[in-house]
Amino acid sequence: MKIGPYDFEEYVEEIKAFHGSLAPGLVAGGIMVDIARAHLPDGEFFDVICETRQCLPDAVQLLTPCTIGNGWLKIVDTSRYALIFFNKYSGAGVRVYLDAARLKGWPAIRSWFLKEKPKQAQNRKAIIDEFKRAGASIYGIDKVTVKPEYLSAAKKNTSAVGLCPGCGEAFRLERGEKCPACQGKGPY
Repeated sequence: MKIGPYDFEEYVEEIKAFHGSLAPGLVAGGIMVDIARAHLPDGEFFDVICETRQCLPDAVQLLTPCTIGNGWLKIVDTSRYALIFFNKYSGAGVRVYLDAARLKGWPAIRSWFLKEKPKQAQNRKAIIDEFKRAGASIYGIDKVTVKPEYLSAAKKNTSAVGLCPGCGEAFRLERGEKCPACQGKGPY
């Protein structure tokens, strides 16, 4: 089994190096990325939306040029283990999700995915082995059209930059008369 350019065992090592540990969610995510890419036309300029913050964005960043930093990967946290690969101009794309209805024959994955056992009671080796054996069989795929407000190609980054009168730091003037932090919206 291959995931992106890696054979399964190489991908497991890439996960450990990138994520810091062998997370089952990145194994699932890698398979999901491959499924989505297989359903896009060759040469398509695509963006990705992850519907969760847990693990899945790391698989996208590991296997595609889409990152949070370049804006081609967005997180719209619906709390569902799903991702959407879509044409950055038209919004036409595919949504791939781990389908709980297909986990009947995969008890280790089911227990992990539905959190039926505490993390320390789960058998990580069994989970990873089941993902390898299950391949694409446990995922659903739907054709979707992403809403226009999520299309990065439609957004032009033309906002002027100025210095905040409160803190003196540069910020995008579209955000108000002061930077968001000086408006009380900062993280500290």
